[in-house]
This record gives sequence, C-alpha cells and structure tokens, in this order.
Amino acid sequence: MSVSPIDMLKAEIDELIPDLVATRRDLHEHPELAFEEVRTSSIVTQRLQALGLEVQTGIAKTGVVGLLRGEAAPANARTIAIRADIDALPIHELNEVDYRSQTDGKMHACGHDGHTAIALAVADILTKRRAELTGNVKFIFQPAEERIGGAKPMVDEGTMQGVDAVIGLHLISNMPIGKVGVRSGTVFASADTLNFTVNGKGGHAAMPESAIDPIVISAHIITALQTLISRETSPFSPAVITIGTLKAGTASNIIPEYAIMEGTMRSYSKEHRDYLLKRISELSQGIASAMGGSCEVTPNQGCPPCTNNPEITKIVRQAAIGAVGSENVDESEAILISGSDDMAHFLDAVPGCYFIVGSGNVQKGSDFPHHHPRFNLDEDALPVGVEVLTRSVFEFFES
Repeated sequence: MSVSPIDMLKAEIDELIPDLVATRRDLHEHPELAFEEVRTSSIVTQRLQALGLEVQTGIAKTGVVGLLRGEAAPANARTIAIRADIDALPIHELNEVDYRSQTDGKMHACGHDGHTAIALAVADILTKRRAELTGNVKFIFQPAEERIGGAKPMVDEGTMQGVDAVIGLHLISNMPIGKVGVRSGTVFASADTLNFTVNGKGGHAAMPESAIDPIVISAHIITALQTLISRETSPFSPAVITIGTLKAGTASNIIPEYAIMEGTMRSYSKEHRDYLLKRISELSQGIASAMGGSCEVTPNQGCPPCTNNPEITKIVRQAAIGAVGSENVDESEAILISGSDDMAHFLDAVPGCYFIVGSGNVQKGSDFPHHHPRFNLDEDALPVGVEVLTRSVFEFFES
C-alpha cells in the first residue's frame, strides 16, 4: 500500500497484540447474551471515547457506534463502516483455560469476543493514522446476532445513513489459521424459523377410524418437505429444511387434537428463499387437508443471505492478499457457510463484503465447531483480522 509500508503496519499491529489478546480474553470471561451486553457495550464505549471518536450508545438497546473522521477527508468524503457483533450464547463452557467464562450457562462460543477485540484494535490503529485518512470510518458494534435480532433495528435507527460501504469478518474454526476466505456473491445462507400447528381430531388410540391423527399428518409433512429440496430445487441452488422439534400428545393411548412442529430453512438467494417459504406453506396445508386435518404455517423471517458486492469484495481480497499472501486467500465455494448472520441487513443497506478468517488449529484445540462448549480461538487469528480490515479501509479510500 502506498499509504504505509507493509512492515510498518505489521509492526503497529504487533505492538497491539498483548492488548488485543487481553481484551478478547476479558470479554470471553464475561459473556453476555443478546440485548444484555451492558458490560461489553460499556467497555466498547469507553475505548472509543478514549480514542476521541464520536460515540452513540443505546442503538438497538445495547449497540454502540463510533465515528472516526479522517483529517485528510474532503467535504464530500466517503464513509466505510466496520461491523462487529458482541453477544454470546447460552452454552456452559467446558474449556479448562484461565480465561474461561465466569458465568455458568453463558459462553462466547462463536468468536464474537474476538470480533469485538479486533474492531477495537482497528479503531486504535486508524485513530493514530487519522491524519492520513481521506475518508471517515464508522465502527458498528452490534448486539443480538445470535438471535438474528440486532442488525435490522440498528439499520432502522439510521446507523447506515451516510455510509458508502460496509465490511466485517467472522473467525471460523474449520478454516486453518493463516487462511482468509473472500468471495463475491452469497457467502452466508438466509435463516427463517418455521412454526407449524397441525390440527386433527382427538380420540382413542385403539379406534383411529374415529379420529384424525395430527402426528401421522406431521410425519407426512416432514417427509414431503424434503422433496422441496430434492425435486423442486436445482442442485446448483443449495438449501436446507430441517424440522427440529415435534411436540404432541399426552399419553400412549390417546390420539391428540394437534401437533406442534418447529424447524428452520436456509437458502442462498432471496428469490429461492421466497419460493421455498411459499411452497412450504402450500405443501403442508395441502397434505393436512388431504388427510382430513389442517395446518397453519407461520414463518418467522430471520435474515436474508449475506451477499457480497463485487467491487467491495475486490478491495477486501486485495487487502487479504497483502496481509497473508495470495496462496492463503480462498475464493472458492469451499468457504460458503450454511449458517446465517444478520450482517445481511447491513449488506442489504449498502454495498459491502463479509469475509472469513481461519482460527482453527488442532494442536491448540481450536478446531471445535462453533456453538460447541469447547469452542475456542487460536488467538494468532486476531492480528490477521486486524490487518485485513485496516488494509481494506485504506484500499477503499484509494479506490
């Protein structure tokens, strides 16, 4: 980069590594669930204010936004946003480490402690380089990603006003340390929760002819839903429909009045998402009706797929190559994530790029999957994330 020699930026990051790791571990010890991130938000606020940023708090309840204005920015300067999620999960940690969660039943099991620490480190570096910045940088610390609930209200409350692009990262335990995944197009799937109420007619289990069994209807619906994937979905348009719960009945000799099912649906395009939601309802209602019952389907729309803009992705890819070398930057379909992330709402608001940074290391035991009670990060991934984000900011202003 013309703005700074590579070794100078790396040296700046190296100086921050002790604080970067300490911040991540402190957050890991004190996990807070969705919309309860009071301590985390307070730490973020204090750090941003100490750096001299313009800080807003209480956005989407516990969200924090800090604005860094570049001193070399003209009146019509562009603004790029960096987003980090801050919430933890309701999981009891099983790791035996000095910095394990101090709150039973709560744990940073998805890397959000790392994301927050990385974004704070980027704010530190860019503040020291404020005189070089030809644009503005907005730091977004979002609550409630795990509940798919924090991003949309932040957008609705105006967080993205005046923002020209947005970038963010996710640390990934199934990608080796030192690798970065950057890809244009859809990278994370959509997520929608499905609620089914299957109505039948109760009766004696030994006299099924006088009843309408909602459990049998539910079984047919569960099986038929998979044909939406195998027979109505192109093999080049991946999607998932999973029924996770089925609750019905009170005794073995009673046919119940109704059954309740819950499930999830994931897809990689908005069009396919809309189609499947429509067909899930049509198919379920049709089967129930044909068997003498009825079915009410209530989709609880979570978030659309995360779709990266080609131009912003090109900028981030260039930054990643500068940080880890082209041989360590993966653009293939192997980096697609079937999980979801409400970063999608920020990406829908403005062009952006959501990329992944490998944090998996078998030797350090950091290869457990996300949302596992033994999930952990190889903290060597933290400076990689800092460097890619920092380079991306300068690349964006130079482009």
